[in-house]
This record gives sequence, C-alpha cells and structure tokens, in this order.
Amino acid sequence: MAYDVAAVRSHYPALASGEAFFDGPGGTQVPQPVVEAVSRTLAGPLSNRSPHSRPQRAAVDVVDQCRSALGDLLAADPAGIVFGRSMTALTYDLSRTLAQGWGPGDEVVVSRLDHDANVRPWVQAAERAGATVRWIDFDLETTELRGDHLEAVLGERTRLVALTAASNVLGTRPDVRALADRVHAVGALLFVDGVHHASHCSVDVSALGADFYACSPYKFGGTHCGVLAADPALLEELHPDKLLPSTDAVPERFELGTLPYELMAGTTAAVDFLASLDPSGAATRRERLVAAYAALEEHEEGLRARIEDALRERSDVTLWSRARARTSTLYFTLEGRGPEAVHAALGERGISVSSGHCYAWEPCHALGLGATGAVRVGLAPYTDDDDVERLLAALPGPIG
Repeated sequence: MAYDVAAVRSHYPALASGEAFFDGPGGTQVPQPVVEAVSRTLAGPLSNRSPHSRPQRAAVDVVDQCRSALGDLLAADPAGIVFGRSMTALTYDLSRTLAQGWGPGDEVVVSRLDHDANVRPWVQAAERAGATVRWIDFDLETTELRGDHLEAVLGERTRLVALTAASNVLGTRPDVRALADRVHAVGALLFVDGVHHASHCSVDVSALGADFYACSPYKFGGTHCGVLAADPALLEELHPDKLLPSTDAVPERFELGTLPYELMAGTTAAVDFLASLDPSGAATRRERLVAAYAALEEHEEGLRARIEDALRERSDVTLWSRARARTSTLYFTLEGRGPEAVHAALGERGISVSSGHCYAWEPCHALGLGATGAVRVGLAPYTDDDDVERLLAALPGPIG
C-alpha cells in the first residue's frame, strides 16, 4: 500500500483554508486527533496528579502515556523522557546543570552548522564556568560536517559536544553515529539537536550514540513544547536546581512546576497519528512508526527532487542546501530579490514559506548570508503535488 497523501491531508483542518504550507520546519499544521486530544484533556475531569481520585489518576495516565509514546518515537527509555516548555528551554536548563561540573581548562564544543538553540546555551554556560569554547566548522561548498572537522577540536579536556542531527535550514544530516564514537573516545558527552531531524527521520537515540537528544513535538504535528531523551542512569547523576518540596525522582527532577497535561496529551496523539501513517500494518507502535517514516521520507524526497530540479534550471537561483544526506528542506536565494520580498510575494498568493536566518545564526554567517538569510521551503506529511505546482508557479521570475 503506497503513501496516501490525500487521506493524510483529510485529517488537517488548516488545509481547508486553501493555503499551501511549506513552513513546516518552523512548525507544522496539526491533525484533528491532536486538536481533539488537547480539547478532551482540558475538558476533563482532570486534576493534579495523585492516585486518590479519578480526575487525579487521569493526569497520571496522561503523563505515563506521553512518556511511553515518546519512548516509542525515539526508541528511548520512557523513564528518561523529560518534558519542557521548549527545546530551547530544556537545553538552557541542562547546560546550566552540566556546567556545575565545568571549570577552567575544560572544553565545550559547538558547531557552525547548528541552530542557535544548540549553540548559545552551551557557549554562555561554558563562559560562566570559565571553560573554553571550541568550534566545529563545516564544508562551505558541500554544507557537510565531517569527522575530520570534529577531530580537529576534540581533546582530553572536552566535556561536551553539541551537534545537530539535521540542519533546520540546509537540511544537512551529519553522520551522528560516527561523530558520536569520536566524542565518546575522549570521554565526552554528546548532546544532539533532533528538532528538525525527528520531523523527517525515524529516530533511535541509542543507535545514534546520543547521550542527550532533544526535539519539539510541534515540528511533527504536535503541540508547542519540548522533549529531552536520555538514559535514566545518566540523568540520575545530574542535579538541577529545583524547589525543595518537589520530587527528586528522574525524570521529574528536571521538570519544573506542574506539567502541561493538555500538551502532553496532544503529543501522544501526534505520535499515534504518525504511527497511523504506516502502510504496512506492523504490530507494535514502534514498528508502525519506523514504517511510517520510511514511507514519509520517500514521499517527501520525491517532492523535494521536483522542486530542486526546477530551481536548478534557473540561472538566478542559488541553492544553499547541498549535502548528499539531507532532509526534504531547501534553502535558496533569488538574484536581485531579498528573501523577505520573496516570502511576502508567495504569501500574497496563499503559499507559506519561511525566510531569514531562521535562528540558524552561525551557518548563515558562515555562508556569507548574514542575518538576511535566504528563503526556506520545507515539506511535511500533508504536502502534495498540487502544493509543489503552486509554489513553482508563484515564485517570482528572473529580473531583467
């Protein structure tokens, strides 16, 4: 059974607007089951967690179900799933906690390829601790990050390396497993930004070699929140600041305040919806997710190739997405037209894209694009051939 994009689209209320959405890397549209899960949870009965009443047990179930769903999505232990306001907030919290053990002479490694949410928290934490920040460059021609780039900055005092599993603008997918082996060979920890990665690729945190893996459910049809996955044993070694009466149990010692039950219910529904896209009818939710992502990748890659081929035919287009392994995301500029102007022109024709640096501050500056950035087009489960035709027809033509 092939990927049925028409059936998939029928579950997204926002598509009734007639808009063609290519801004998924900034946040996807939401399928109806997620909307219903949020509404149902808010409608209750629901109280704060306790085993002593039905509304309180309902909250317990919401949390347990969410951790279980994310465990299946990421092939991670549910007991190591930390829930937070956003990936950025979780990264800042973790950086401050880890930095308690850093000092002068220690080194923290960050990448020029990364979204700033996986750069600035580590840079600022290292600076406060008196640790040295070292930078991994990437190949400006291929936009790839290679093992020798990492090897050049690793040392015996490296404490943590922060890397992306997929660039949110260029789509570049580094070989995280190979890089992880190099990181662990010097005894350092690896933090992986999987926000863009988890939207397009089946994830197995252990297979990647990530000590920490962070993602954002609203990038794959869920609610606006963040998730961090780690080995519970590793989390047991870390002691974040927390309120005195709050539990010291893992993972809850990392979750500050009352959890947003409705967002967690929406996240579970988003994972279940992704699993429902499985064309093979596999038995377990994890198996269905792996099969669904395989079908989704094939669908998105076919559409990406069509857009990319059309852009390559134009002499006024510069494509910045060049890596061999990448997601279905394109970043480009049109000669003589600013990215924001292209963005606005497409918006007037009912086509949503993104433009600018998209918080990928370091790669944009490394490539000479500066804060102006480029135009970003990203595909999602609901993107179809008609969307692609509309995008290509609406792109402003060459000047002159």
